[in-house]
Amino acid sequence: MASLGRHIIVEYYNCSSEILNDVVHIEKSMEGAAEDAGATIINSTFHHFSPYGVSGVVVIQESHLAIHTWPEYGYASVDIFTCGDTVNPWVAYQILKEKFEAGHGSAVELLRGEKALLKERDFDIKAMRDEKSSEEGSPIRTRDVWFTERDDKIALSLKHDGKLYDVQSDFQKVEVYKTQAYGNLLTLDGMVMTSEKDEYVYHEMITHIPTLTHPKPKRALVIGGGDGGTARELLRHDCYDEVVMVEIDDKVIEACKEHLPGIASAFDNPKLNLIVDDGIKYVKDAADGSFDIVIVDSTDPVGPAEGLFTVEFYKEVYRILSDDGIMITQSESPRFNSKVFKEIYQVYRSIFGQDQVHCYLAYIPTYPTGMWSFSYSSKGKAHPLKDFNAEESKAFAKKHGLKYYNEGIHQAAFALPSFVAEMIS
Repeated sequence: MASLGRHIIVEYYNCSSEILNDVVHIEKSMEGAAEDAGATIINSTFHHFSPYGVSGVVVIQESHLAIHTWPEYGYASVDIFTCGDTVNPWVAYQILKEKFEAGHGSAVELLRGEKALLKERDFDIKAMRDEKSSEEGSPIRTRDVWFTERDDKIALSLKHDGKLYDVQSDFQKVEVYKTQAYGNLLTLDGMVMTSEKDEYVYHEMITHIPTLTHPKPKRALVIGGGDGGTARELLRHDCYDEVVMVEIDDKVIEACKEHLPGIASAFDNPKLNLIVDDGIKYVKDAADGSFDIVIVDSTDPVGPAEGLFTVEFYKEVYRILSDDGIMITQSESPRFNSKVFKEIYQVYRSIFGQDQVHCYLAYIPTYPTGMWSFSYSSKGKAHPLKDFNAEESKAFAKKHGLKYYNEGIHQAAFALPSFVAEMIS
């Protein structure tokens, strides 16, 4: 062979968009192509980006295969670089074309490292051996696959061992990843919703603060909350006669029952009335004053949740609350989604009254910036801090072994950083 290596620069057109956005499929296809071409795999690293796109590389003993995909165009760019004459890069080219269901592909081959221009040098191979290699010098194979949620300013990446659930519902893409740091992780349209390791922060804070400050709650409504965590926490309280949960997407419920059972543990509770329907429609049809607490456990204001961030919807929630009723919402990150955060507090106060709306914070590591806010809007005399029974809260948290909420956190959550207080003043 007159050169050290062969380099094929590849473009695949009119590929399956679904395949090009499936990081696990791409990883397996790239590794399979490398092995079938005769290569020895040392390491693979792949990242899935939100909402779409995959980048990755398979490091082989003979060099590498690298890829980046644009699912929105059905296009993939691939580099196949092999050293020596034991690997046939064109075998990998043909396999990937089939795996990506490409309409057509194009490739240019370059010969890299012309031997006529090179002179081989002598050096001590033992002194340069990688510590991770065995004594015989054989490489140790490793694997890195990453899910990445990002926008143009911020990103969160989590290493995972594959997808456990992947369904396009009538409303959104529902996926569950088996992450190494946070356990099973639910995403909707590529956005992190909840994980096994940190879900308790969100679910304890969105439920126990209103329940422990309402005079006597009997009936609660949860809009959204398809993972089941909010219902689970509400039903720790004996005071409720009924908890109604209205989730629009049955695939979210299915995914969480199968792969996040610790969060979805209350779906069989006899006090839970689970309704798969449009929460906006349900609220509009509900009777005046029919709920003591309404929790809007929604995703970000996009897709099926967009209608949950409107003046009309919040007015309807106000109507169906009892005289001392409380509305709780997840109200976005003050740092990450500042515009929405400020606007919705103006809306809440225009409906409930200037002094009837309160903001509180919790810290959730898998959410953008970690800082996350909740709103507490009171229709009557209920207040999050006045007449708060710290001893009752302490006893409740201890009895149920809560991991985040306690009497101190309850009070401290309403002590806002100055920049947050100024945003909603």
